[in-house]
Amino acid sequence: MPLDLRVPIGLMFALLGVILAAYGALSDPALYQRSLGINVNWWWGLALAVFGAVMLVFGLRSSKPGR
Repeated sequence: MPLDLRVPIGLMFALLGVILAAYGALSDPALYQRSLGINVNWWWGLALAVFGAVMLVFGLRSSKPGR
């Protein structure tokens, strides 16, 4: 059974997203004054984590036997 490329890509994006979102959640809010007060790290971390989760779901769903 060959490895679906969506699985490692999904893992990479999900891990990076969680790390970036955690950094954004734990960092000083004064850091984001240059970006009009928007916590860019947190929002992009969430976006990356969601994208990674979608890639994982599609990759794991297609590799199940019987499909």
